[in-house]
Amino acid sequence: MENFDYIIIGAGSAGCVLANRLSENSNNKVLLIEAGGKDSYPWIHIPVGYYKTMHNPKTDWCYKTEVDQTNANRSIPYPRGKTLGGSSSINGLLYIRGQEEDYNIWRQLGNKGWGWDDVLPYFLKAENQERGESKFHSTGGPLSVSDTRIRLDLLEKFMDAAEEKGIPKVDDFNTGDNFGCGYFQVTEKNGLRCSAAVGYLNPVKRRKNLKIEINCHVKKINFENNKAVSISFWKDDKLFEVTANNEIILSAGSIGTPQILQTSGIGDANKLSQLGINIIKNSSGVGKNLQDHLMFRPVYKVKNIKSLNKKINSLFGNLLIGLEYIFNRSGPMSMGASQLCLFTKSDKSRSTPNLQFHVQPISTDKLGGAALHNFHAFTPTVANVRPTSKGEINIVSSDSRENPKIKMNYLSTDDDRKVAADGLRLVRKIVLESETFKKYSPEEFRPGFQFQSDEELVNEGSKFTQTIFHPVGTCKMGNDESSVVSDELKVHGIKNLRIIDASVMPNITSGNTNAPTIMIAEKGADMILKR
Repeated sequence: MENFDYIIIGAGSAGCVLANRLSENSNNKVLLIEAGGKDSYPWIHIPVGYYKTMHNPKTDWCYKTEVDQTNANRSIPYPRGKTLGGSSSINGLLYIRGQEEDYNIWRQLGNKGWGWDDVLPYFLKAENQERGESKFHSTGGPLSVSDTRIRLDLLEKFMDAAEEKGIPKVDDFNTGDNFGCGYFQVTEKNGLRCSAAVGYLNPVKRRKNLKIEINCHVKKINFENNKAVSISFWKDDKLFEVTANNEIILSAGSIGTPQILQTSGIGDANKLSQLGINIIKNSSGVGKNLQDHLMFRPVYKVKNIKSLNKKINSLFGNLLIGLEYIFNRSGPMSMGASQLCLFTKSDKSRSTPNLQFHVQPISTDKLGGAALHNFHAFTPTVANVRPTSKGEINIVSSDSRENPKIKMNYLSTDDDRKVAADGLRLVRKIVLESETFKKYSPEEFRPGFQFQSDEELVNEGSKFTQTIFHPVGTCKMGNDESSVVSDELKVHGIKNLRIIDASVMPNITSGNTNAPTIMIAEKGADMILKR
């Protein structure tokens, strides 16, 4: 039986950071264990490759949510990375930290050291900013952040139209105040994806004190008197056990982390005992508090201005796109999942922006695999980034290789439904009521202008909603009965066990969640090393 100082479960966005930082000291013997495989699939590293990696069982766990009656009775695909780098290897590459208020709320909930001023140094520590150093940005960190390498007239016109409606043009969404419209920055370097594996793991993977195990599925964590001492895992259907001298760190993400806790005997005692699992600690909050960003996908047809639909649909267009990427590392193949971002309020009563737009110069009936429309159109998706609907993760068996149930409860609160309707109306104002777009004869292809009331808009729009792949909160930090970890990320009532990933967020950040997850891991590493 091998013995390590630190065992990190999950080589995703957080796990790669931890492996790098904890192994800096050559006296620390570190094991990083990952259920997926190597990140050698070429499409992982080409930015637009998320179209090839999501919904692909080579690189994606291909989860599906339970049916949500409040979201048009739909079960939707739920991608999660199944490779080194985790979801940072298959995500849309969009770099958004969230707003200052997000973290100040965490602090006000009793989580000492998690306010904006506390976490900003860790965003800076992680970052290698293409634009150079400033008050809010730094260079030299492992995570490369770059400007998008595509500009389209259609996107410029959308910014003009938003400005008409009182939403200013901005060039930086990462200063703590997100109000405005502008281009996303992306986690790329020289037109290639900079995943957590590329930025944090590859430079250190040959350290003698770091062992990386792939294709190993953790069965459970083992305990002695509420102290985490070892883990059991399958490799090639054989069961192995390794022990930890100092700490075991769960970084398997907002689905994998609560699943492993539950199979290990930490969770709702009533549910776990029904599955024949020995109870280590009754912790009712494990798997609860699941939050995500649901995007509505309205589509607008336009004339006299080009989207990318027809170019991507033609062989000659694809040849030009490929050549541009090969020779310049620019153009559509260098794109993140969206190009243009907009943050604003759904109504004046909100203290800070609660809507985020991901504006895409393409349109399709279904994300992932479906052909683009054969007419010029674009998709100004809109999401409530402060949702009040909450879901949960529950295992169905003591075998962690069986997918858990993912129940999202999207749009299950009146506030979320009202914000969704207000967001879709705001899209209409920008596109259909602005002087900028008049010359392009915009037409609402979806949901359709015949839908006018709040419920009509939400019910019709729900037929085409998708997750933005931001699950968080299933092992939240705090001090109340439903909290799973302390503000030092230690599991309540358990020794030598921490959780460091997006599952510890008490509330979801108002924006894309990869940058905050990496920040959490940077801060968590310092906590472990007592820095």
